[in-house]
Amino acid sequence: MTDLRKYASQTTLRLVLGALLILFTIGIALIGLIYGLGAAVMGFLCLLGALLPIGLVWLALFGLDVVVKRLNRDE
Repeated sequence: MTDLRKYASQTTLRLVLGALLILFTIGIALIGLIYGLGAAVMGFLCLLGALLPIGLVWLALFGLDVVVKRLNRDE
């Protein structure tokens, strides 16, 4: 691969998705094994709730990036 910025962004994306996958699968499975199904469902809902503000911040930053790129292209 010759485009190192693209490679770095793909690697970062894969690391974040892998971490979230591990957190959701292993974390929820351990909660379920130790505390039961009800606690696992609650843990899943709490993880989803924690991701909501993170997703909103990411969406806002992505939107600002699109606007800035469009304004720079017009100049």
